[in-house]
Amino acid sequence: MANVRLTNIRKSFAKTQVLHGISLDIASGEFISLLGASGCGKTTLLRMVAGLESVTAGGIEIDGRDVTTLPPEQRDISMMFQSYALLPHLSVSENVRFPLRMRGIGSREEQQEKVAAALETVQLGHLGERKPRQLSGGQQQRVALARAIVSQPKVLLLDEPLSNLDARLREDMQVELIEIHQRLGLTTIFVTHDQEEALSLSDRIVLLNAGRVEQQGTPDEIYNQPATSFASNFIGSANLVPAEITDGPKGPVAKLEDGQMLVLDPNEPIRGKATLALRQEDLTLSAEGTGPKAKVRTRVFLGARNRYVMTLAGHPLRALTANDLDFANGQEIALTIDPARIRVIAD
Repeated sequence: MANVRLTNIRKSFAKTQVLHGISLDIASGEFISLLGASGCGKTTLLRMVAGLESVTAGGIEIDGRDVTTLPPEQRDISMMFQSYALLPHLSVSENVRFPLRMRGIGSREEQQEKVAAALETVQLGHLGERKPRQLSGGQQQRVALARAIVSQPKVLLLDEPLSNLDARLREDMQVELIEIHQRLGLTTIFVTHDQEEALSLSDRIVLLNAGRVEQQGTPDEIYNQPATSFASNFIGSANLVPAEITDGPKGPVAKLEDGQMLVLDPNEPIRGKATLALRQEDLTLSAEGTGPKAKVRTRVFLGARNRYVMTLAGHPLRALTANDLDFANGQEIALTIDPARIRVIAD
């Protein structure tokens, strides 16, 4: 295990700057996710930590050692690629042994012991003699993970490793990654565009937007306390509704563009123009009520739940509800939300 420090990292391709001075301190044994949309710079940043991309400006330290200009093989890291990059002519065991051979780590017997231990860690000890083509997608993913951890690197880098799996396998592998990290304690940097993966796996999430850190924090912090409209919308797909925050008779209220009011938490400090971030799962819908009124546009059946798409004060609004609610398109319904669950973001 090792700590990783990124200091004012900048990266340009020709005249296009893709990373704008990113600084991060990653603690030894921490599982950190770089989360963001395609093109935000997360994979480029990971490849720079790996030594596969040069740094335009800034510095990278691993375990207190400056590795900014060192080649990948001198950084004591392992990287698992999205494509897995397994060698088709080698057996599973030989694929896992490959990095040990290339780096001259241990004797053949020691290498075989490490390979066996790595395959047991990913529950594939019985498939060592098979070729990659004889494995399912989930098994290939486990082989690639075993190859990444077999050398017990100081830092493990994962580049969207679950994106090629179907939904059920992805869910299973999330659990496996959590358990493997708990057992091995490797410092891990995980790149993903999937907020659910980041929320379920990470000790800390770093949300990137256009080459800059938009927000970072624990999964709970970044989900429940989004600092910007972008963070609110990206993490959990919150509804963003413009409002004017004023003092009402019993405390602060949010006046919507059509004049309707939402009561806010008594301790809300923001006044003036703002954006309300309303989580879909926090909204309660009813045919009758005293809360703001919205008009149903459509219902999306999701099995255990419904998603209602509505219009509130001229803006789209989505709500997740139990599937026993049945509202018709065009129906006007009342909204209720706990004031403590309304996040106010100053404009």
